[in-house]
Amino acid sequence: MTTALKDLTSIRVGGTPAEIYVAKTRDDLVEHTLDVWRSGDDWLILGGGSNMVVADDVSELRVIKVENLGIEPVRNKDESRVVVRVQAGENWDDFVAHTVKAGLAGIEAMSGIPGTVGAAPVQNIGAYGQELSDSMVRLEFVDYETHEIAILEAKDLQFGYRDSAIKRGRPGVITWVEFELQKLDGLSRPLYSTQIAADLGVEMGAQVPLNEVRQSVLKLRARKGMVLDANDPDSVSCGSFFTNPIVSDKVARALPEDAPKYETEEDEGLTVKLSAAWLIENAGIEKGFQIAGSNAAISSKHTLAIVNKGGATAQEVLQLAEYVQVRVSNKFGINLQPEPNFIGFAGH
Repeated sequence: MTTALKDLTSIRVGGTPAEIYVAKTRDDLVEHTLDVWRSGDDWLILGGGSNMVVADDVSELRVIKVENLGIEPVRNKDESRVVVRVQAGENWDDFVAHTVKAGLAGIEAMSGIPGTVGAAPVQNIGAYGQELSDSMVRLEFVDYETHEIAILEAKDLQFGYRDSAIKRGRPGVITWVEFELQKLDGLSRPLYSTQIAADLGVEMGAQVPLNEVRQSVLKLRARKGMVLDANDPDSVSCGSFFTNPIVSDKVARALPEDAPKYETEEDEGLTVKLSAAWLIENAGIEKGFQIAGSNAAISSKHTLAIVNKGGATAQEVLQLAEYVQVRVSNKFGINLQPEPNFIGFAGH
C-alpha cells in the first residue's frame, strides 16, 4: 500500500498518491522522472516535504522521492575558494553541518532550514543575512517542457527574494547543485544579521568561528519553532508560511512608525521589505490562534508559522492561511504571499 503524503511532509497533511517511487541515484532520478512525464500523469518531485501543503485527495498523483546522496569537492578556484557538488537528495542542514566541520564558509547562517539541497534553489532559501544565491554556482536540471538535461548557471535562475525562474514557471527536476564556498581559517563570512550579532555579543560585520554561528542560528530558530523537533509541536509546520512583502516606499510610509521596514534592492520600484509577522500580529491574529473546530493553528512561538495541532486536514491549513491573508489585507491593504507550494488544490 502506498504511503500517505502526510507521513512524508513536515506539516503532516496530504492524501495517498497513486505511486511513490524512491530514486536513490542521479541516473535513477532522471530515468524515472522522464518515464512519468512521458506517461502524461500528474506528478510531484518530493524532497524533504518541508515546503509544501499537499491536498487531502491526490489519488492520481505519481510521486518521485529524491534520495540521491553525495557531497564532493570538484575543483579549487584558488587557495581560499572551493566548489562543492551536492546531490539533490542530501538533507540541507546535514550539508551545512558538513561545510562547517570542513571549515567552509558561505551557508552557515542557513543552518536548521528543513528540506533537501535539490529543493533549495527553487525558492532561493535564505536566513539571517545569507541566501542560497550568494553561494550557488550552477546545477543540473531536467526540463519538463523539453525533457532535456541542462547545466544552469546561477544567472540563468534569475534569483529574487524567495524566488527563482524555476519557481516562476520552469518545471523540472534538479539532480545536483554546486556551491562556491570559502576557506577563512575556520571563520564565518561577515555577519549581516543583527540577531546573530546580538546573540554572540559581536558587532555587525564581524567574523566568528563557523560553529558559533551555526549554534546561534539553531538556537534562534528553535525559539521560534523553526527547527524540526519531534518534541516540539510547533515544528509540525512548513516553517515560515508567508514571505515578507516587498512594497513601494509610499506603501511603507503609510504604515505605523513602529512597523519594521528594511531597504531592499528589488526591481520594479518595490523598495522596502516589511515583516509579515508584524503585519499578522497587528492585524489582530495572536500566537496560538485557531479557527473554531480546526486543528490548524498559528504557532505558539511565532505568528509566521502555521502548525498542525494533530489531525489537521490540508483544507484546514488552507482555510487558516486564507483567513490570515484576508485579515492583513483588510487592515493594511497588503497581500501576503504564501511561501510553501500548494499541491493538488484547484486554483493554487
